[in-house]
Amino acid sequence: MMPGFSRLSIRGFRRLKNVDLHLRPLNVLIGVNGVGKSSILDAFDLLAASASGNLATTMSDLGGMNSLLTRDGKTTSLHLQLRTHADATPNLAYDIRLTRQGYGYVISEEVLEPYGAPSGSATGRYIDSRGAIVEYRHDGTVSTPDWDYKHLETSLSQTPKMYRETEGFRRSVEDISEIYHGLDVSQNGPVRQPQVVSSVSTPGVDGANLVSCLYTIRETARDRFEAIEDAIHAAFPTFERLDFPPLSAGRITLAWHEHGFTEPFFPNELSEGTLRFLWLVTLLQSPGLREITLIDEPEVSLHPEMLRLITELMREASARTQLIVATHSDSFVRFLEPSELMVCDKDDDGGMNAEWADKLDLKDWLEDYTLDQLWSQGVIGGRS
Repeated sequence: MMPGFSRLSIRGFRRLKNVDLHLRPLNVLIGVNGVGKSSILDAFDLLAASASGNLATTMSDLGGMNSLLTRDGKTTSLHLQLRTHADATPNLAYDIRLTRQGYGYVISEEVLEPYGAPSGSATGRYIDSRGAIVEYRHDGTVSTPDWDYKHLETSLSQTPKMYRETEGFRRSVEDISEIYHGLDVSQNGPVRQPQVVSSVSTPGVDGANLVSCLYTIRETARDRFEAIEDAIHAAFPTFERLDFPPLSAGRITLAWHEHGFTEPFFPNELSEGTLRFLWLVTLLQSPGLREITLIDEPEVSLHPEMLRLITELMREASARTQLIVATHSDSFVRFLEPSELMVCDKDDDGGMNAEWADKLDLKDWLEDYTLDQLWSQGVIGGRS
């Protein structure tokens, strides 16, 4: 079974007034700044929080309920719906509605049920919560919380662990990554510092585990480490190898060896683009990729040739993680297939709509133009 989910619907979340996203293994969202691409990543982040018991904290970090609701003077609820893939067992649909209450929120509705269940029927639901009324169903029995139930956190996050179907779904939603976006490559940035030797499975959203992750991959998954070095060599033909010289107090650093130089380069000496490329390549080859991986603007500081390599690695990684990627770079779009590109536009009401590029009539156009040229010329949308 492929990782991730088949559909996400969003209502009343910032500019996302009413958006239905039919998801694929690799989903690259293209559109101008302010159209709502980052809000889609934040919606996934909110869902992960809903499953891990961190909803209240995440709502606060995102600015609170009032800042999240669509500002049309009438929206009072934020509504998210998530569906598993059709071949999942069981095939489930999750529905959560957060309603403004004063400056805060209440979870006014939360349902987890088999997809396609009859409307209004609660019989087959695994979770059926309406405000203060919370019900779990398992093996034909109905139970209500007899513990210190937290009403600002979801029923999903507090589901009894022995409820197999509900707990399995909760783990899948919880297994959505943090958002990988701007990497701090200043001289004091974590990615440039020596790192403690530890077994880590991803490089970290801020690069704080990049060196440790690379070291772990080299020691435990040699084929993946060789794939990382192959990608680096394809981008930097004079590159030779990576080493990890030890420092004091159990720390190591990264040594970048290059043909024509007798001494290696260390992270504090590598360029911004080099570090960001190394970070992304390591992420996409990581053994610890989540069910869904969120990446914002992978094109920052990267040469187009590096973006070609990143695109190839994303395709390979999408067999192990569902990738949701936001971009506004025509250089990145150049290397994508129409089936990997979701075009985001503002609609007449200022909200967002999204359409897969392969659903557009582009066959004749693509005989004479590349996909990035069609985007830059406004043929496929994503420019308003």
